[in-house]
Amino acid sequence: MTQAAAPPADNWQASTPLLDTDVLRTFVAIAECGSFTRAARQVFRTPSALSMQIKRLEETLGQALFIREARQVRLTPEGEVLLGYGRRLLKLNEEAVTQFLAPSISGRLGFGTTDDVGTRILPGVLAQFARSHPAVQVDVVVGSSREMLTRLDAGELDLVLVTAGNPGQEARGEIVHSEPLVWVGREGGVAARRSPLPVALAHQGCAWRGMALEALNRAGISFRIAYSCEHCAGQEAAMVADLAVSPFPQSLVRPPLLRIDPGLLPTLGEYQLTLVKRPGASQACETLVGHVTAAFRSY
Repeated sequence: MTQAAAPPADNWQASTPLLDTDVLRTFVAIAECGSFTRAARQVFRTPSALSMQIKRLEETLGQALFIREARQVRLTPEGEVLLGYGRRLLKLNEEAVTQFLAPSISGRLGFGTTDDVGTRILPGVLAQFARSHPAVQVDVVVGSSREMLTRLDAGELDLVLVTAGNPGQEARGEIVHSEPLVWVGREGGVAARRSPLPVALAHQGCAWRGMALEALNRAGISFRIAYSCEHCAGQEAAMVADLAVSPFPQSLVRPPLLRIDPGLLPTLGEYQLTLVKRPGASQACETLVGHVTAAFRSY
């Protein structure tokens, strides 16, 4: 009895389905966001379009990739395996395209930022920039808005991300982020109910400080400046220790901190971040501007 010949190797390879890069990008976005809705905003598509892509991907692989719950989705064990492959494939695809299409740009780029929301987006922004401009060295400087603008004007920095509205600071650049400034304290703490109210404020000349003092004075609330800090990490430490309350961007509030009941303290309003670049910015600088702007759109 003769055995059937095995199919040629090239026929087996031809029948193996290929993973679409666009679908993989959608899959990774959903896995990282934990939600079809949030991922849809990130990739600029509708949740229903994403759902159809994932359905086709699951049919192709013959595996369920997500466990769908009321307000979120979780990866199945098979989905966790695919996430590792997906990230590597997307990175490899980007590297391959960059190798042939991206111009060979080298040199140095100085980027300055304040130590609040700006530092939270840095990891993703720098990772993207490194992939598109691997030969460009980026020097990152963290400091006050006033210091960043001074160094930009002196030619030491090419691009700065600073707080808008600081006393004596002219309006410059493009507003890339706006969010509420809120009163924050330790969860279960008592600082917010003390009199006079102990507050931890940023350095003099900071917009947060001015907004807080104006709001307290306008409301006629008795207060004392318990701590004055050069960086917001100092304010955070005072709040965690329940020694003071502080004006803080809403997006930076994390346990054990929480937003104080708005009925206890006066409203502070919105604070904004602006992106200011040096005249005659290089192509590499313009690319970094694009990455920062995109990061705040999905923040």
